[in-house]
Amino acid sequence: MEEIVVESLLSGNREAQIEAAIELSNLSRKQRQKLAEREIISPLLSMLQSQDCLTTEVALSALLSLAFGSERNKVQIVKSGAVPMLLEILQSETKMVVLELAMAFLLILSSCNKNKVKMASTRLIQLLVGLIGLDRLTIQAKVDAIATLQNLSTLHQIVPLVIASGAPYALLQVINCCDKSSELSDKAVALLENIISHSPESVSSIGGAIGVLVEAIEEGSAQCKEHAVGILLGVCNKDRETNRGLILREGVMPGLLQVSVDGTRRAKEMARELLLLLRDCSSYVIKNKQSKIEIVEQIMREIDQEGERIPGTMLKLVEEMISKLST
Repeated sequence: MEEIVVESLLSGNREAQIEAAIELSNLSRKQRQKLAEREIISPLLSMLQSQDCLTTEVALSALLSLAFGSERNKVQIVKSGAVPMLLEILQSETKMVVLELAMAFLLILSSCNKNKVKMASTRLIQLLVGLIGLDRLTIQAKVDAIATLQNLSTLHQIVPLVIASGAPYALLQVINCCDKSSELSDKAVALLENIISHSPESVSSIGGAIGVLVEAIEEGSAQCKEHAVGILLGVCNKDRETNRGLILREGVMPGLLQVSVDGTRRAKEMARELLLLLRDCSSYVIKNKQSKIEIVEQIMREIDQEGERIPGTMLKLVEEMISKLST
């Protein structure tokens, strides 16, 4: 069977190639690895350029199966020119299953460190940023697009390209419009936090950004809240005098206090650090030899003691915290 698959793919006969591509996807991982060494990547890539949706679909599925779990195959596929072909598919294809396969394929290829610089040198970043805001794209395709950008953004030199493409604005739009507790929101906020670590002003300069992030803290999943707090912390650290008032005016305190109580470990730490940054220290004087850390720890102990009654006493706790941190 393996010999038939190779011969059929190399034959140039389109019907035989389609059948071989389908069979390739059904082979075991070990069998696929053996076949990948026999120059079958090139004919599969040539099938991507077909105007026939079925041919493109089965070729994508076969290439995905070759790339999955093999760094060597991922590198070889990119070296063979797969990315420009995938860009063409994303720009011209209308069949949703093909678009989803192409996006999943890009995600797998971008997970390989050796591919990242080569992939980022294409029009890929700008195209992905444009696609995540389209209504016609499925949720899964958007998740994969953002995850691909996240993979590429692990290299510091690529982050400026992501920012220049308009990603911060596009991601905020996604977060604003989708369910804050969804996987899509989680992915978007995670990438935004990565961007913030390099350029806080790329987010703080966007009108309405703070409000969207405050909503994410109030309504998001545990991971979404963690990343949203991280973004606001980065923004406030960058320019406290300017951004402190913006953050407070959006009503962040109740959500931030809640995260400081029941968020993830990292979220709790960042929330408490942000609470300190948000305090009014214009006339700050340490009294009774209490440091700012001791004040926060004291308040947090009071919050912890409230247990399940926190929602009903949140306003009181907020007022007490503001009062204690500003005196």
